[in-house]
Amino acid sequence: MTEKSRQYARQAKEWTERSYADATAYLGHRAELVVSLGPRLEPGDEVLDLACGDGGFGEALLARGLRYRGVDATPEMVAQARSRLRGRAPVELGDLDDYEPPVPVAATTLFRALYYARERRAFFRRVAEYTERKLVFDVNPRQYRIDYVLADLREAGLSRVELRPFFVPQTVALPRPVLAAAVALERSGPLARLALRFRFTYVVAASREA
Repeated sequence: MTEKSRQYARQAKEWTERSYADATAYLGHRAELVVSLGPRLEPGDEVLDLACGDGGFGEALLARGLRYRGVDATPEMVAQARSRLRGRAPVELGDLDDYEPPVPVAATTLFRALYYARERRAFFRRVAEYTERKLVFDVNPRQYRIDYVLADLREAGLSRVELRPFFVPQTVALPRPVLAAAVALERSGPLARLALRFRFTYVVAASREA
């Protein structure tokens, strides 16, 4: 077990509550983008959430009428996710590079975990095999060159890509008017791209050409 894995095991209990200053706002906005960015998801569609942690994101997706399947490589996280979701969705132990769902899913998500993929292009290809509509993930443009990520997606057959800045902060709870302004700023074009030079991430929805 790596030191990072041991850290996740120790912190599994109440991971969501300790990771986000306002989990409802942060994960709720993420869920909205999973539904709306790229090909739209409809109630009843199944979302596979790789590196799902303690299943906190599952609650936000289930609240929107989606079906949820979580996968995480840390047994303690899987146990916490099962406890949190209380039988409303399956949660399995598995590695994001090797896991394959029992049937194809409408969407696959991967948040705060792209760096865990052993080889990014191979990971994208594998996910494309079992994902019918879109892959949705976040990427830090200061850590990854976006054009390289897009090239890997195209090679995997996911050539239709939409990017959206994500400006809801993880560690600060914003008053509702300020939160609304931050979300509106995501659509501000040049100003949003300027902000991304210093902070925040993109949410990426990748799918096949229609």
